[in-house]
Amino acid sequence: MKLPVLRVDPDDIPAYAIVCGDPFRAENIAGRLEDARELAFAREYRTFVGRYDGVELAVASHGVGSPGAAVCFEELARAGVRTIIRVGTAGSLSPAYPAGSLIVSTAAVREDGLTKQLVPPGFPAVADSAVTEALYREAAALGGRVGKGITATFDAFYTGVVELPHAVYAKAGVLAVEMEIAALYVIAALRGMRAGAIVALDGDADTVDEAYNPHRDIVAEAVERGIGAALRAVASLARADASGAG
Repeated sequence: MKLPVLRVDPDDIPAYAIVCGDPFRAENIAGRLEDARELAFAREYRTFVGRYDGVELAVASHGVGSPGAAVCFEELARAGVRTIIRVGTAGSLSPAYPAGSLIVSTAAVREDGLTKQLVPPGFPAVADSAVTEALYREAAALGGRVGKGITATFDAFYTGVVELPHAVYAKAGVLAVEMEIAALYVIAALRGMRAGAIVALDGDADTVDEAYNPHRDIVAEAVERGIGAALRAVASLARADASGAG
């Protein structure tokens, strides 16, 4: 029986998955796999399977924002995924990491609404340490500026009349803002998955309303490095799992 929203057969989904927001980025990632095939394209959810360096993995898009993304994460968990990595983009909160940098998220501030309906306020949204280290190691090996630290997950993209607390979180050392990682980490904890995330910075988070332009070469190059790091991390983690070291 197919999963109700992703519209894929759980038996077709392997234990490792890479997820991203954009259905066409999912297609791009799948293009790096051997024997890739598309399983379904339903709403914003596009799912592929294939092999990378001998490892069977799924690639799925989850759309924009935590509520819709959570549906993807939940159904992948139900299909048997046990390691899940998000590849995406984010706005920078630190001058040390300009557009074109990569950030490996070690934990996420829960400024979204979705996770408040799943767990109590004090429940942390934390990445798996083995996934984080694999992502950071592989990203560093590919070159370019790479950071590792806390990210924040918000529901709002463009601002309204309420000021978003970017300055407070920047002062606290949060490196970037995006829209799905907290949901990923909370759901992974609830469903017995290990999770991590790597994001390419596409500009200053405080300039979204005036000067947001993610379609620059420097951002595209960082996204490609992030994809490469995620694929290499999956292969590394799978080898460790197979040897009993994971």
